[in-house]
Amino acid sequence: MLKSSTIDFLRNLKKNNNKEWFEENRKVYEPAKSDFLLFMQQIIDELSIIDNSIQLVKAKDCIFRINRDVRFSNDKSPYKTNFGAFITKKGKKPMNIAGYYFHLEPGNSFAGGGIYMPLPAELKKIRQAIDTNYPDFLQIISSKSFLSVFKELDKDPEMILKRLPKGFDNDNPAAEYLKYKSFTAVVNLPENELVSDGLLNKTLKVFESLKPLNDFLNNALT
Repeated sequence: MLKSSTIDFLRNLKKNNNKEWFEENRKVYEPAKSDFLLFMQQIIDELSIIDNSIQLVKAKDCIFRINRDVRFSNDKSPYKTNFGAFITKKGKKPMNIAGYYFHLEPGNSFAGGGIYMPLPAELKKIRQAIDTNYPDFLQIISSKSFLSVFKELDKDPEMILKRLPKGFDNDNPAAEYLKYKSFTAVVNLPENELVSDGLLNKTLKVFESLKPLNDFLNNALT
């Protein structure tokens, strides 16, 4: 579970997103960050039992910085109003592989993962793997363990092409998924669950249900 003070810090930061307030409340930020770091290390330690690729990963290498990159944004707010972590065998940096993601933000917290907007070369490999091994892919996303947690892959219209990519026929049985530009699945986390004793087990269940999809995607990228 996470501390209510961690949630409160993020809620207050959203209302006071400026450097002066942040520096005045750094003594609150540091314990909140440590709380999130501890929780994510617990997740990694437990998850590594079934995913040995992350056995040597440390939470500090998976946590995103709270400072925003405002160079190319009209929104000049200096800080993110969430804590986020992306877990892969190399920490958060390799965004071109599938992993596990935890997003802590009051009113918009979720756990899940997969691969988000891979680069064209990686996306091509994934589509080829789905085309070649469609029965295996379909079995993963229609399995009882996957559907009981996620219901389906995320279907953001912005992440789905209107037409099939070149090289694939319209009668391809995998046509629906060959249009995807991202392959992710997430579960929303109500705020009362964030500070409950069941948060660790629920998050682990989400990630364990996601592992077969991550394995398929990462095998396609090797």
